[in-house]
Amino acid sequence: MDVEALRTFVAVAEAGQFQAAADALGISQQAVSKRIATLERHLAVTLLVRTPRGSRPSRDGQVLLPHARKVVAAVEQAERSVRPGGRPLRIDVLHRRIAPARAVHRFYRARPGTALDVVTLSDENAAQAAQAVLEGTVDASFRALPVDQVPAGISAERLLNAPLELLVGPGHPFADAPWVRPADLAGHRIWIPGIRPGTEWAAFYRALSGAFGLSIDALGPHFGDDALMDALADSDSSATLVGRGDRYRWPRSHALRRIPLRRPTPVYPHLLLSRTGDRHPVLTALRDQLRTSGPRLPDDAWVPDGLDH
Repeated sequence: MDVEALRTFVAVAEAGQFQAAADALGISQQAVSKRIATLERHLAVTLLVRTPRGSRPSRDGQVLLPHARKVVAAVEQAERSVRPGGRPLRIDVLHRRIAPARAVHRFYRARPGTALDVVTLSDENAAQAAQAVLEGTVDASFRALPVDQVPAGISAERLLNAPLELLVGPGHPFADAPWVRPADLAGHRIWIPGIRPGTEWAAFYRALSGAFGLSIDALGPHFGDDALMDALADSDSSATLVGRGDRYRWPRSHALRRIPLRRPTPVYPHLLLSRTGDRHPVLTALRDQLRTSGPRLPDDAWVPDGLDH
């Protein structure tokens, strides 16, 4: 059954005149007549009775009318649900402690009530996250994806840069340093448990290690951030790397220190991946805010080759 014919039938039944229905639908009176005639032939009944004052539903038309209204309403609801802005923007922030989640939270605080669905595809690598965007599982994702690996149909824009910092306990040799050069970390144990092979962050830290001669230890089970904070507080040799602004908490007695890295400043580059041509208004607003108010890239920033979009 033709939904547009049903919509036209409802319009005529409610307006009482073919011309009034045509005006409401933005079509010609001739088109209205043609749609009604087609519907009546399909159902093999007369739906409208012509009178000197217009048209009214026949007995069969009266029976059909409530069902037609429900069908038209359901179709309109379905159309609204997938129009840009008709549903919440579903966005992957990878991890709720790090820069993308913080940036999206700032965006939401600036626009309370914005329709957002924030998820973390932490078990997916960058290629898998990009595929999820292509398939529509999510609308957007923050990932460090090399430019030559961005698939067709995906737009990627580097909108969020996370400078790295050294996180150490109070007994570490760098605990009181105002800042540290990456090269100064050579020979010191940098412990980042939980790095999984094949992920974009594994590739980033491999490039970082090679560029500055660092020893990054990913061995051992990862018992969570709290356990990592406990281990750093008790160690005078272990350190880890975190993004500036990443949200980690620890007991005050741990006295952990965040030490900036400079000359150069290693930066983890988060690209915003979205389907090419996606016009969701929340995505547009988020992209605009990150362009205008995102953290400024340090003058001495270091980013691995292929990620310096």
